[in-house]
Order: sequence, then C-alpha cells, then structure tokens
Amino acid sequence: MDAHDGHTRHAHRRSGGARLLAVIALNVAITLAEYIGGTLSGSLALISDAGHNLSDVLSLVMGYAGERISQRKPSRRFTFGLKRFEVLIALVNSLSLILIGLYLVFEAVQRYLHPVPVNPALMLPVAAIGLLGNVFSILVLGRGKDRSLNLRAAFLHLLYDAVSSAAVIAVGVALIFSDLVILDLAASIVIAFMIVWSSMNIIRESMGILLQGAPRGIDPDAVYNAILGIEGIQSVHGLHIWSISSSEVFLSCHICVGELAAGSDTDRVIGLVNAALEERFGIRHTAVQVE
Repeated sequence: MDAHDGHTRHAHRRSGGARLLAVIALNVAITLAEYIGGTLSGSLALISDAGHNLSDVLSLVMGYAGERISQRKPSRRFTFGLKRFEVLIALVNSLSLILIGLYLVFEAVQRYLHPVPVNPALMLPVAAIGLLGNVFSILVLGRGKDRSLNLRAAFLHLLYDAVSSAAVIAVGVALIFSDLVILDLAASIVIAFMIVWSSMNIIRESMGILLQGAPRGIDPDAVYNAILGIEGIQSVHGLHIWSISSSEVFLSCHICVGELAAGSDTDRVIGLVNAALEERFGIRHTAVQVE
C-alpha cells in the first residue's frame, strides 16, 4: 500500500466520522419527537419507529466510537492496531436491535389485549418529520456506506427506518377514515421484524470477520486457482484469507515452484502473485513464502 492509498483511506475515515456526528444529532431530535408524539397520540407504531430511531442513535454513537478507536496506530501489544473494534461494535449494535424488535412484538401483543385509542391528527405530522429526517440521513451517509461496516450498518438501519416511517404515515392516513386500531399494531410488528431482519446480515458479516472466515465477495477456490495458474507455480498450500476489519483483507500461503522457477528470482514470482491478487481480488496485504 502506498502513501496515497493510506492518506485516501484515512481521509475517508475522517469524513465518515463527520457524517456520523451530523446524523447522530439529527436522529436524537427525531427520536424525541416520535416518542413524545407516539405517547401523546397513543400510536404504538410511532413509538416503535422511535425505538428504531433510538437504536439508530445508539448504533451511530457506538459506530462513531468504533471509527475513532479503529484508527489508532498499531502498537507493540496490538500490532494490527484496533481495527476490529468497529466490527465488535457493529455486532453489539445488531444484537441490541434484535432485543428491541422482540420487545416491540411483546408490546404489540399487550396493546392488542388492552387496546389504546390512537389520534392520527397528531401521529401524521410527527411521522412525516421522522421520514424527512431519515431521508436526509440516508443521503448524508450514502456516499461512504461501502467503506466501513459501521457506516453500512447505520445506512441499513436508516433505510429501514425510512420505510417504517412511511408505513406509520400510511397507517395514520387509514385511521383518519376508519377505527381499525389494529392497523397500528400490525405496522409496529412489521417494523419490529424489519429491525431484526436488518440486523442479521451485519451479524453474519461481523461474526465472519471475528471468526477469521474468508471475506465477503472473495471465493477462496478462485484465489487458489489464480495463484496456481501463475507460470512456474506447481502447488499452493497453507492458504489463509481473512479480514481484520470491514475493509482490509489479508492473505498468507506457501507456494511450491519448479526447478526452473526456483533457480530464477523468487522475488519475481512473489511479485507476480501479489499483482494477480491485487488486480483480481483487491488483496494487498500478503505473506507469500516460496518453497
């Protein structure tokens, strides 16, 4: 990795942190507005949306901390730095979302057994404010969502939150023309399932990184065949591919070369392997040993 690549990645990290701070402030205001509006109007769907926004705020706050801490330079004790901290935070955030979703389902059942009247005239404008805030937040985070697991998790949460806000608005409009309060409860359950669903992909990816599995989008068999296809290489063994963060992939392997290749410059063979890995798979951190 050259100095330009390092500078560019750090610049992306800093801009990602600034975007997170801006979205945090906006979502704190949305959460308060929706919770107060849901309590006053009696809408569980709006309170559910506030709960989803609260989870977004917690995710964003912890995500910002993860972004900052994961930027710390390597030390003698932590030779890779603390890059996996962002992955750990993303996992904790996603697990907390599942708990929130289960609570909302429980609350919907309680409201079904003990109905509460809903005031759509108060519910609608608050839900509209929430939708506008979520759309703005999505636009702010959208550009950097693919550079960080934290940003991607936050983006997904906000995207589903925008959809749930739209559902709350639809329920509010329906309640103006009918007394079917069960629509509000149904919307809250749908939102709860969306919260859980939006967390599962992040949990799977976080666990994959923490358990040192092959990164998303990289086929180990394709990597193996690409290395084996380089002229002079007879076999490949001890192949390991893993990530220490959502953006950095590492690879180590042993390659066996023929007599002709062994008698030539082994550095050239390693250079060919590294060039192929970077060009085809974007893997830049490698430890290749020639035998």
